[in-house]
Amino acid sequence: MPRPRSLTTADLAAAALAVLDRDGLAALTMRAVATELRMATMALYRYVADREQLETLVVTRVLAAVDVTPPPGRDWREQVTELLDRVRVAVSVHPEAVPLVLRYRQSDLTVLRWMEAMLTVLTAAGFTGRERVLAQRAIVGYLLGFLQNEHYASIAGPGTAALAGLSVDEFPLLTQTAATARTLSVEEEFRGGAGIVLRGLGGHSPGDS
Repeated sequence: MPRPRSLTTADLAAAALAVLDRDGLAALTMRAVATELRMATMALYRYVADREQLETLVVTRVLAAVDVTPPPGRDWREQVTELLDRVRVAVSVHPEAVPLVLRYRQSDLTVLRWMEAMLTVLTAAGFTGRERVLAQRAIVGYLLGFLQNEHYASIAGPGTAALAGLSVDEFPLLTQTAATARTLSVEEEFRGGAGIVLRGLGGHSPGDS
């Protein structure tokens, strides 16, 4: 099959993401991406070394549009929540990319800039040294956990419905909690959970008792 005269990084990333969105992570192979680009598989190796490099290109593509500028004029908790939500929204458009974002996040330039922005907000709120490390890790851990929950154990999914249908006599609190969970939107779950985490961190910030 004919090979394009020239491919850009954007071309490769777009093709890889198209395969991922359509066919899932397991289908993201050099051959599949080459087929998407209408070229021979071996010709693709002129541009990328292996599947791992394709995966990093996908992460860069998924996160490229994330605004890493801290929202001005807001409480630090609101700034943190907004920064978290920007990543959540970007990744939610391409749910099959969640494992790749988790795997390659520390090598992606957008993520590094996002982390710097988060640390800037935390520093302005009074976090330094070990407390800033722990705060940053807690916040990022919440985001990563939420991404996995949203796309592999959705609050609106069959798992929650199954829990709500368990025996009330044997699992009174679990069934009640699951039933309530089914009334929440993803947005409510995300912001509500972030609020709990950030209130827990708030005792270290200036002006908090």
